Amino acid sequence: MTMADVDDVLAMLVAFDPMRGDRPPSTRDDAVRWVEWQERNYAEHDFGLWVVETHDGTFVGDCGLTVQDVEGTPHVEVGYHLVPEMRGHGFAREAAAAVRDCAAEHGVEHLVALIRPENTRSQGVARSLGMELERTAYVHGTDALVLGMQLGRPS
Repeated sequence: MTMADVDDVLAMLVAFDPMRGDRPPSTRDDAVRWVEWQERNYAEHDFGLWVVETHDGTFVGDCGLTVQDVEGTPHVEVGYHLVPEMRGHGFAREAAAAVRDCAAEHGVEHLVALIRPENTRSQGVARSLGMELERTAYVHGTDALVLGMQLGRPS
C-alpha cells in the first residue's frame, strides 16, 4: 500500500464506517493516515495491510497483519476490509488464508482477528481460517470478539 492507493483506501474506509460504530465518516486525511500507518508497520514489523486487487487490477480492499493492543497485550491480527461491491465473492477468505499461511511461515505462533459482534460475515471468514472465539474484549473504544488460533511452524 502506497500513497498512490489513497483514493481507493478512502472509498474502502467510507464503506467500512458502518462497522466502526459511532465514529464520524472517514475523510481523505483518514485515508492518508491509514496508508502512513501501513508504511510504519512495514518499517517496524516487516508486515502490514496490503492492497488486494483482482487479476485485472480492480481494487478489492486490503488484507494483512498488524499488531493490535488487546487490553494491554499485543497480538498479531489478520485484518481484512473490502469495498462493498467486492464482498461475498471469496476475496477476503482467499487473501486472509494466504496471510495466515505467511504468518505461520514467519514464526507467528498465535493469530487473532478482532471483529465487532454484529459483523457476522467477517466472523465467517475468521472461522473459515480455523479461528475460534477466545473471548470478548474492549478494543478501539468498542466491544470486539477475539477469534484466534495457534499457528504451527512449517516443517
